[in-house]
Amino acid sequence: MKMFVEPNDIYLHSGFVDFRKNINGLLVIIEHELELSPFNDVIFIFCNKKQDRLKIVYWDKTGFALWYKVLQKQRFKWPKLDDLKHIRLSEQQLHWLLGGFDVIGHRTLNYTSTGL
Repeated sequence: MKMFVEPNDIYLHSGFVDFRKNINGLLVIIEHELELSPFNDVIFIFCNKKQDRLKIVYWDKTGFALWYKVLQKQRFKWPKLDDLKHIRLSEQQLHWLLGGFDVIGHRTLNYTSTGL
């Protein structure tokens, strides 16, 4: 996903959100439920109950931006994390999520040299 910002962190809100909420409603969730500051270089991702829509909110130093993605035939693979309010994603996991993959089931592989 090409953006106008280089985020330090990417947070996925683990619950489902009423998509009648606009930017201000999502900012209330960020500040009160997630207990995070929306003014940092952070991307926040929200999903609706049907799991066919995403909203992505971030601060770009001049104002808040809202990205909205709707799937026509499929659903996003939204992680089920009952005990967590949010999880931190890598940029690769964000791409996996937007591409329809499960972000929890896919992990980046780290290889080390064995000196062969």
